[in-house]
Amino acid sequence: MSLLLTGITELTTNDPARGDGAADPGDALLGIVRDAALVVSADGEIEWVGPAAQAPDADDHRHLGGRAVIPGFVDSHTHLVFAGDRSAEFAARMTGTPYDGGGIAVSVAATRAASDDDLRARVAARVAEMRAQGTTTVEIKSGYGLTLDDELRSLRIARELTPHTTFLGAHVVPGEYATQRAAYVDLVTGPMLDAVVADGPTSLAESIDVFCEPHSTHAFDGDESRTILEAGRAAGLALRVHGNQLGHGPGVRLACELGARSVDHCTYLRDADVDALVAARGTTVATLLPGVEFSTRSPYPDARALIDAGVDVALASDCNPGTCYSSSIPFAIALAVREMGMTPAEALHAATAVSARSLGLDRRVAPGQPAELAVIDAPSHLHLAYRAGVPIVRALDL
Repeated sequence: MSLLLTGITELTTNDPARGDGAADPGDALLGIVRDAALVVSADGEIEWVGPAAQAPDADDHRHLGGRAVIPGFVDSHTHLVFAGDRSAEFAARMTGTPYDGGGIAVSVAATRAASDDDLRARVAARVAEMRAQGTTTVEIKSGYGLTLDDELRSLRIARELTPHTTFLGAHVVPGEYATQRAAYVDLVTGPMLDAVVADGPTSLAESIDVFCEPHSTHAFDGDESRTILEAGRAAGLALRVHGNQLGHGPGVRLACELGARSVDHCTYLRDADVDALVAARGTTVATLLPGVEFSTRSPYPDARALIDAGVDVALASDCNPGTCYSSSIPFAIALAVREMGMTPAEALHAATAVSARSLGLDRRVAPGQPAELAVIDAPSHLHLAYRAGVPIVRALDL
C-alpha cells in the first residue's frame, strides 16, 4: 500500500531545484519545501514530493504532527566491530595524556578474544543506537582483528548489517609484527586482500582504507599507505584514507592523487592539501569527524575555510572505542556548527548529501529514491544544533 505523509512543516530534500534561497541561502542548499507532503510506495520508494496542498491520494495516510523531515543521516566513517572498554584511556586524555594510536591494540586484543555471537550482538546494538538518532545508512570498517581470520570475521559480521563495508587491515601494525612492518604490509596487500575480494562482485568489502599517519609509530607512512591503496584499487575496491589526523602529512594529497572517495579527519592541513582537495572536488570528499577532536582535546578542522575554498565537506561520527565512542550524528552537527564554522544548513547537508556521495550514494528526497528518512521532533532542522544533546531526531519507520 502506498503511504501519504503530511503534517511536515519543513522537508529537507537535498534537491536545490526545490529550494527557495531568496529568504535563506540554506533553503536552496537543502532544497527545503515547507508545509510539505510525500508519498512512499509499498516497496519503500518515494513516489511524489511537494506542497501538501497538491498531494495526490494514497492508500494510507500518516500525519506527522508538524514535525520536520530530513534525509536519514549517512554515517560514512565508523568502527563498530569491536569488543572491550577504553574509558580509562579517555579519562587519561582528559588529564593531558596525548593520543598516538597505541590504544588500538587494547581493542584488538579484546576483539580477537570475543565470540562471533558477542561481536554480532554488539554491532547490532550500535546500529540500532544510531537509527534511534536518525542514521539510516552506515559504513562499517574492520580493523580490530588484524589477522586474516579476524579481519574476515569482522567484515562478515559488518556485512550482515550494511552493504557499506570497508577493509581496514591497515589500521595499525599489530604487536606481533612490530619489527616486521614490511611483512605486515605484504599480509594486508596479499592474503588478506585476496580473501576479502575472493567472491568478486560479492566481495566482503566495497572499500579499502589505511591509517596514513607518520606521527604515530603504530600507523603507516606515505609509502606504505600508497602500496596498500594501490593494491586495493587494483583489486577493484574503492579507496578511503585516514589522513592528517595527528599532524601534517601526506595522507590528504595521496588520497586526492589516487582518486579516493574520501579522506577523513583532515585536522592538520597546509595550503597544498587544501589545493589538492579543491582540485579533487567531485571525486574526493573531506570527511570531518568533530567527535574525535572533542574526545581527544585536539584542534578542530577549519570547515569554514574548506567550504569557502570549494572543498566537498562531509560529516561522520567515527564511532569507535578509543577516540570517539559516540554514535550521534546530531552531536557531530552541533560541534560542526559551534566549533568549525559551519552553518546549520551546511552541517546537515554534509551529514546527508555529501557523506552519501562519499559512499557512491544519492541521498535526495525525490521520486525514485529510497525513503531513507528521519523525523525531528521540532519544526525545523535548526533544532539539530540548537538543542544539542537532546534526542529529538530518529529514523522514520514506515
